[in-house]
Amino acid sequence: MPDCGPPTLLFLCTGNYYRSRFAEYLFNDRAPARGLTWRALSRALRISPRNIGPLSVHAREELQRLGIEIEDPPRPPIPAREQDFSSSARIIAMKEAEHRAMIEAEFPDWVERVQYWHIDDLDCAEPHEALPRLQRHVDALLEQLAGETAN
Repeated sequence: MPDCGPPTLLFLCTGNYYRSRFAEYLFNDRAPARGLTWRALSRALRISPRNIGPLSVHAREELQRLGIEIEDPPRPPIPAREQDFSSSARIIAMKEAEHRAMIEAEFPDWVERVQYWHIDDLDCAEPHEALPRLQRHVDALLEQLAGETAN
């Protein structure tokens, strides 16, 4: 991990389309208000051809509801690379049951550095359930990082 610049947080999910992208935008919007220089980015472990457009409509709508601006047009999903892992101070995957095996297969050297949350994808939870839960996780992480910075 490089010693220059702000620390990077890597959010991972399957397609970099819904959960990890929402977490990235939310974190980057809220971090400055807590005095944090951290910067989040997000990546895909396995991009799906079923995704329509560059960003989930559910993520886009919730970000708009929260008043968080996104670039126009949003960037497309980006596959994870070894450099994303090595340049990140923290790595968080959205759901262990879904993502651990993918990380073990593609990025085995990083498995033990990944923190796993339990944020379901659309096959297991509606957006009105998953996105508020993800928001609570991001807010708790921001508080934790702010506390670590204050010490």
